[in-house]
Amino acid sequence: MSDKPIYVTQPFLPPLAEFAPYLEQIWNSKVLTNGGPFHQQLEKALCEYLGVDHIALFSNGTLALVTALQSLRITGEVITTPYSFVATAHSLLWNGIKPVFVDIDPRTLNLDPRQIEAAITPQTTAIMPVHCYGHPCDVDAIQRIADNYNLRVIYDAAHAFGVEHGGSSILRTGDLSVLSFHATKVFNTFEGGAIICPDAKTKQRIDHLKNFGFVDELTVVAPGINGKMSELNASLGLLQLKHIDRAIERRKEIDAIYRSQLDGIKGLKCVQDTGESRQNHSYFPILIDSEFPISRDDLYDVLKKHNIYARRYFYPLISEFPMYRGLPSAHASNLPHATAASRQVLCLPIYPDLTGADQARVIKLVKAAARRSAAKAGKAPTSPPVAA
Repeated sequence: MSDKPIYVTQPFLPPLAEFAPYLEQIWNSKVLTNGGPFHQQLEKALCEYLGVDHIALFSNGTLALVTALQSLRITGEVITTPYSFVATAHSLLWNGIKPVFVDIDPRTLNLDPRQIEAAITPQTTAIMPVHCYGHPCDVDAIQRIADNYNLRVIYDAAHAFGVEHGGSSILRTGDLSVLSFHATKVFNTFEGGAIICPDAKTKQRIDHLKNFGFVDELTVVAPGINGKMSELNASLGLLQLKHIDRAIERRKEIDAIYRSQLDGIKGLKCVQDTGESRQNHSYFPILIDSEFPISRDDLYDVLKKHNIYARRYFYPLISEFPMYRGLPSAHASNLPHATAASRQVLCLPIYPDLTGADQARVIKLVKAAARRSAAKAGKAPTSPPVAA
């Protein structure tokens, strides 16, 4: 059996020959950035594909988060989740905003609306939830709270490309939704990101902010940054859109195999969807609890020894990093479900080019770890053997 490395994800890339004509157009036009033709085409194509009205492209998702907060003039305190990638909270600090962490729902691993209201203070101006693993938050409950307290809602939708809830794009919820097109994401442009805007006026302000605040050659209206997406990234995005449905379908197949093969293993739980009408299968997280014969970290090490690089997304919690752990809301006693999840979660490899044989390697090792450890403890096996 092959022992080649298997990583938690691998970027989907279209055939190189299909990319060459785009590069030729860039070389011939010598337009590399500043809202060139590919940039404009990609914005239009993404609006059509995602079912949204306005989108502003960015060079990466973190700059998009920072700019989204700037565009709505968010200040004071923002309620958010500790169970995410650090960019979520970092975007708040970059804007001089105080993050206030509240706990997650133990079933969905998303921000728990029941915890939000108790965390609201006179300084609270917004809520920044995350559609974790691409599974939608309870957007209706969050919006009700926001409406009651006159708060803005900015969704970190980095994982939620193409996800639909109730037959409509999840990106249409809240005041703004922010996407990432990083290489690890379902849809990638090497690096990239975007803000979904509710109207043309908001998009115009965001477009000014991502281009130094320029309106025209002589007019600057805001202290903007350089967050523009290049023509190279935009052209790749246009090509990726031609393949995205097939890529997501392959992810769905891999997801189904994991669920079928890992079902019934004591102490191992596959994270479930939250009722979305269209999924993107961006990650495959499992939770390892005390009933599994070995710890999550031991299973992580077993896989790693066999050249399989699963990831503990998200461990540690954002609230446990030095720049956040001094906040009153960062204490573990305030975040019991997030703390538990961060110590149990393990994301298994999932990407369109993952072969059936390589996925079988992963599954076999997970099952073998459970059987061997159970045998050492004098327990009955929790699942049947897997053929080599």
